[in-house]
Amino acid sequence: MAQADSRVTIHMAASLDGFIARTDGRVDWLETSDEFASGETMDPGFVEAFLKTIDCYVMGSRTYETALSFEAKGFGWSYGDKPLFVLTSRKLPRTRDTVEFYSGDLAQFVNGRLRPSFRSIWFVGGGFVSGECLRLGLADEVRYSVLPIMIGSGIPFADKLDRDIPLHLAEVKAFKSGIVGLCYEVRRLHGNSPPETATQSGRDQ
Repeated sequence: MAQADSRVTIHMAASLDGFIARTDGRVDWLETSDEFASGETMDPGFVEAFLKTIDCYVMGSRTYETALSFEAKGFGWSYGDKPLFVLTSRKLPRTRDTVEFYSGDLAQFVNGRLRPSFRSIWFVGGGFVSGECLRLGLADEVRYSVLPIMIGSGIPFADKLDRDIPLHLAEVKAFKSGIVGLCYEVRRLHGNSPPETATQSGRDQ
């Protein structure tokens, strides 16, 4: 049985024109040099305390590979010792005990496995995984960090949506780095039920 207060969050950083990575997967544009004098400072202590509230992470294989490459370049592992579930049918290196691979039905996995075990569940990439999570009605909120850059083309924030997803703006924060943080609650509309099953193709993103 799912925890009554379990919450599924989709979080991603994106360019102003809505892309989370270049077409070839590169995210070199994430380091921007903008400065917004009136913005808030991203206090490291607050960030550390907030990350402790997250119970587990979910991502596609390409996002996982990007995380591994960042770690190999000396940028560290962004997910601490929290459980990390990688949605993939590919064979990938398992570099730590906290990583688990899954290739089955996404709705069954979230509702039958994650919600009963974790309170705060964060989907952190990629575009197809986010789109599937929204299409299946699994997400409770979307946290969208907009960077001050436009890259023209790339992998979209949410791929292959087949219907409108109504949202409610719950929070807006502008930071000195020029990043704008948006938090939306996913609105549940009567009669707008999601499909019951998830496709398996495209999960490896």
